Amino acid sequence: MKRLIHWLVTLILIAAAPIPSMAGEKITLLLDWFPNVDHLPIYVASQRGYFSEKGISIQIISPSETSDALKLSASGNVDIAIAYEPQVIVGASRGLGIKVIGRLIGHPLTTLLYLNGRGIEKPEDLEGKKIGYTVPGMMDVLTDAFAGINGISGYTPVNVGFSIVQSLTAGKVDAVMGAYKNYETVELRQRGFDARFFALEEWGIPDYDELVFISGKKAAEQKAPLLKLFAEIVQRAIEETRANPEKALEDYFKAIPEAPREMEREAFKLTMPLYAGSQVPDRDAWRKFADFALKFGLIEKEVDVDCLFHPVKD
Repeated sequence: MKRLIHWLVTLILIAAAPIPSMAGEKITLLLDWFPNVDHLPIYVASQRGYFSEKGISIQIISPSETSDALKLSASGNVDIAIAYEPQVIVGASRGLGIKVIGRLIGHPLTTLLYLNGRGIEKPEDLEGKKIGYTVPGMMDVLTDAFAGINGISGYTPVNVGFSIVQSLTAGKVDAVMGAYKNYETVELRQRGFDARFFALEEWGIPDYDELVFISGKKAAEQKAPLLKLFAEIVQRAIEETRANPEKALEDYFKAIPEAPREMEREAFKLTMPLYAGSQVPDRDAWRKFADFALKFGLIEKEVDVDCLFHPVKD
């Protein structure tokens, strides 16, 4: 797909306009994927100078692997990374020192994607099929959970990484876990394919935050005011995006001129309702997902979700 064109390292350096409290502060932000409209509010904030007016210089980096977010944030190699709620819970259960500092997409985008006309109409039809997955350590275990819930006793997992559409259309896999309802469906339709999907939240997977901002524990402690300010800026940009979507989309295309405009416009329409309503996570929803993860084997060790949020509240 075009969003998988190798924008391997997209750097946005924003000149700092110093203010007394945050003068000269720098933030490195690692995306979860190549730049796309899921990230649009960040680029809106960048283009409109919301970071620079607070004295912040931000460097936005694309990942080289889909699993980079957890390891690079936990190790302190980046200040902030965009990750997925299931990925965060899996990482926390393995002892990674990470904190959730904000939200970007407040509901699942992830689907189990397949093509119409290839013998798949219900989850049980995936029995014995090849199912691709995108993010090792997260989408593969989510596939196992989906299979267990929906009566799929055997299938062959295949790591397709960023090559979702290519793998599916070439017949290398029969379905892909980790494809987004707002992107791959659009691209496939534009290429003449009839894309179908199983929405996870409709097939036994609890509702969750698709994209969240995380930091390593050290950064969360040492840069707490800066990270809080970052989240506030993002929320401001989300609200202004909702208020004037066309202007926000123009700002995004200025920041990412190589973006495929026709596809991104269609994807944006599907994404708009899913941007986070606030930067405060729903702790009850996170507990529900963590309980689900433990029950269905996504994690082996129970996770105290209250310890994931920054700042931790009693």
